[in-house]
Amino acid sequence: MEFSNEKPRILIVDDEPANLKVMRKVLGEQYRMSFAKSGVAALSLLEKEYPKLILLDIMMPDMNGFEVCKIVKSTPALSHIPIIFVTALDDENDEFNGFELGAVDYITKPISPAIVRARVKTHLSLVQAEQLKQAHVDLVERLGRAAEYKDTDTGEHIARMSQYSKVLALALGMNEQHAELLRQAAPMHDVGKIGIPDSILLKPGKLTPNEFAHMKEHAAIGAKILANSPSPLLQLAHVLAIEHHEKWDGTGYPNGLKGEEISIEGRIVAIADVFDALTSKRPYKEPWSIEQTLEHMQQQAGKHFDPQLVELFISKIDAILAIKKAHQERD
Repeated sequence: MEFSNEKPRILIVDDEPANLKVMRKVLGEQYRMSFAKSGVAALSLLEKEYPKLILLDIMMPDMNGFEVCKIVKSTPALSHIPIIFVTALDDENDEFNGFELGAVDYITKPISPAIVRARVKTHLSLVQAEQLKQAHVDLVERLGRAAEYKDTDTGEHIARMSQYSKVLALALGMNEQHAELLRQAAPMHDVGKIGIPDSILLKPGKLTPNEFAHMKEHAAIGAKILANSPSPLLQLAHVLAIEHHEKWDGTGYPNGLKGEEISIEGRIVAIADVFDALTSKRPYKEPWSIEQTLEHMQQQAGKHFDPQLVELFISKIDAILAIKKAHQERD
């Protein structure tokens, strides 16, 4: 494990000792270095330690750089490590092949020390940015699960409904990047339930009108928790928290929004959330059949749900059921 005050470790792979010495001189003051004189030696080192970056020669005996790259990128524990090819080859096809295998950059020999330092710094910065992004997404998902622990729902519920949301978003024509952002934000839709008393949240029977009024406050509580963030992910999560109980005909809560006054993301999550809730077992009810649930959703098209989205959801039912099977409830 590397601590924040340690220099990042870089693995240099080259069969020529002179080239290894040059790289040590160019990068040794800024980074910790590991060296391998063959592809086999590099893979052996990678079993013991994970560098932040690999500088990889292509033309080596026994196992060339392309073969090493292919193995690294097909190994789950190693696939995240960026690879920069450093080679005397200057054919465009070689460069194309390297990128196809998953390399992030291509430096030709003889090297320019300034270019090597700049490329290494850039790609390590990108690694750090990606790690921060993944930590951000992971934290959001875990906070969503924390809310589920107070409820009778499970972590599987939020895994399913968030993936249903992405399927429906893509079917609507939303681009992959925004559909994935929606999937990441969806687990936060019920985070406001952490502010609802257990006596109401966990009640096995029907809620009284007063209790239901308290329950409805979870949408506004969630919105307050998520408000005023500069993060696009948390901004979308804020929208989902406040809108996921709004209805197409304006009879939902907390703001009585109607039709397209409700964001498209809020309308998508409303369908995904209700479908999963109805088809899942809870202490107060048995699961509905898929047929019963789809019939109910069709009846609620134009009332609770956006009618266009209901049609799209049903058209994607095979993909939805595959997700449901992959995330079965755990006892």
